[in-house]
Amino acid sequence: MKFSHAMIAGLLSTAPVLPMSAHAAAAPDTTEAERYIINASRDWAESVVTGDRTQRRIYFADDFVGTDTKGRRYDKAQVTRETGPAKQIVSNTLNQVDVRFFGDTAIAHGTETWTRRDGSSGRYVWTDVWVKRNGQWQVVAAQDAAAPATP
Repeated sequence: MKFSHAMIAGLLSTAPVLPMSAHAAAAPDTTEAERYIINASRDWAESVVTGDRTQRRIYFADDFVGTDTKGRRYDKAQVTRETGPAKQIVSNTLNQVDVRFFGDTAIAHGTETWTRRDGSSGRYVWTDVWVKRNGQWQVVAAQDAAAPATP
């Protein structure tokens, strides 16, 4: 009798672990998507200097809406229509990006530092919302904020 009670107690104590393990094993591998989003974020930061907006047409969803550091809204047309070398920014470095996934939605938080032609510099912190549509990750929303040069 003691043996069967001990055995039942042992089985019951592992029962909560089994569903969690099965769920963790079923979680999709997001490594490739994370790499894509980080590389796209880097391309976006670098395009501020180079003026190359080519990749932006791919990364940005048609219904994209962003908010800049002054609280102004902008859309895909505004982001992609500017071409040619940037006039004011001489360097823009992506410092860090963290990406979290929620199914077919990803939230990217990052920072970048920039320097203008006149020598002034600054740092932005930002949040981008990415959605996977028809097998392609695209940014649908962005929020940028000016931050102190050093965190």
